[in-house]
Amino acid sequence: MKIYIDGVLYPEAEAKISVFDHGLLYGDGIFEGIRFYNGRVFRLEEHLERLWDSAKAIRLKIPISVDEMREATLETIRQNHLEDGYIRLLVTRGKGNLGLSPDRCPKATVIIIADKIQLYPVEKYIKGMVMVTCATRRAAPAALLPAVKSLNYLNNVMAKVEATHAGADEGVMLNEQGYVAECTGDNIFVIRKGVVTTPPVYAGALCGITRNVVFEICQDLGIPIRETEMTRYDIYTADECFLTGTAAEVIAAIELDTRPIGDGKPGVITGRIIARFREIAGSTGTPIHG
Repeated sequence: MKIYIDGVLYPEAEAKISVFDHGLLYGDGIFEGIRFYNGRVFRLEEHLERLWDSAKAIRLKIPISVDEMREATLETIRQNHLEDGYIRLLVTRGKGNLGLSPDRCPKATVIIIADKIQLYPVEKYIKGMVMVTCATRRAAPAALLPAVKSLNYLNNVMAKVEATHAGADEGVMLNEQGYVAECTGDNIFVIRKGVVTTPPVYAGALCGITRNVVFEICQDLGIPIRETEMTRYDIYTADECFLTGTAAEVIAAIELDTRPIGDGKPGVITGRIIARFREIAGSTGTPIHG
């Protein structure tokens, strides 16, 4: 495997960053997870736009241009001889000192990793996911903006630990007001009486790229979709439920807190959305070998 660090592609064993990098010391940085299928990078431009928005929000100057980042991403995939897989694109604050101030970090570090990924077992895409509600709340927007895809994921990690120890596949995270925000790594949607509903981003949800694709799919398929504040009751009483994320793609959820959702099986509308997503993801995107 070859990994891109600041303009150079290193063999995995030689890919290193400084122990004084603020991304390591403080989680000070941003990232994007990006998928590529059949020789095309899915929604690359949207991911790069979100990366630059995250950088602006935390006053982080990305040391290369958007065009250079695009080409570096594609070249990293080429050098690893991949046609299908996952990209982890990171921009850290860079090397500084042990102090907190980012002013001591003169230049940000850019890291690009391209590899294979399988977030959940294949059977989960057939049978659906089991979820529990996590006691760990989603970080409040006044504390850490949910729109920023930062390297500081401890909030999500601790919620994932809870879900795992409860024997569940995923955990539902609430915000400080008790409304559903998102899952530990995915956006969440429910379907009731033919209408698809998902929490608004101001409730603490990340504005996911796959989430946005689902809005497009529902519009194309004539399925009503809306954003509104949701409680666990809305999930308990839903006819169907599914999760979305770049790594997870679109996957059905069939249970929350020991309560079956609908008939406890992936639903028909969810199946239509998954099928359409796979069609789009498998046939569109930025060519790797342009």
